[in-house]
Amino acid sequence: MVAPRLKATVNCDMGEGYSLYTIADDEALMRTIHLANIACGFHASDFSIMDKTVLLAQQNGVKVGAHPSLPDRQGFGRREMTIEPDELAACLIYQVGALSGFLKRHRLQLHHIKPHGAVYGQTARSLPLALAAVEVAKIFSDSSNEVAFIGLAGTMHQVAAEQRGVRFIPEWFADLDYTPEGKLLITKKHTPVSLDIVRGRVDRILTRHEITTVDGKHMSLGNNLTEVSICCHSDTPGAVEVATLVKTLVDESNTIAGYSI
Repeated sequence: MVAPRLKATVNCDMGEGYSLYTIADDEALMRTIHLANIACGFHASDFSIMDKTVLLAQQNGVKVGAHPSLPDRQGFGRREMTIEPDELAACLIYQVGALSGFLKRHRLQLHHIKPHGAVYGQTARSLPLALAAVEVAKIFSDSSNEVAFIGLAGTMHQVAAEQRGVRFIPEWFADLDYTPEGKLLITKKHTPVSLDIVRGRVDRILTRHEITTVDGKHMSLGNNLTEVSICCHSDTPGAVEVATLVKTLVDESNTIAGYSI
């Protein structure tokens, strides 16, 4: 039996510059996505950039999520750190709280939380760390707005979200590779990826629910999943072209399946 198409969104990590320095073309990228994961200052961004990026999301009708990191600007948040669950929770609350002020200023709600870089990988492997991260989504939720958690299907991200009753949005990466075992390869610097490869990967994930691995094989994204958010990184070479293609493919697929975002 053919699996139904996954309902999909496109997300991108945004606002990852600092002061006068920029990483990506956020204005162009914001027109190609549904969800923006906005850096909160610990791996990139500052108060001015957070404010401008939230305003840019508002102007483009993009939902905003927090993209908190380990405190590691020098390593762009892509170096692992020994940290206890309580300490991680405080670290994330601090960052999400900062972003929440700008969301309130621009009359937007916090849609989701997606950890950045190394802590994304650490929370995917460690249930205590994942529970600490997911709990932050509950802290910033209320009766009128349930904050979701974006993470890797079939990992501690999903387990923790289910245990805490937090909406879980499984994520897949159009511009990163997966090991033969299906594990995400989180690199400090992203390499270019051809549009033909991206097209094939996206078509397979949406229609067959399968991840393409570095050895050319295919693995299931996970069982009983109905949606996926596809990430296109802003610091991948050719990011705007990649995100534009992915957005086109996702919108076409959602239309065919009758999904509305």
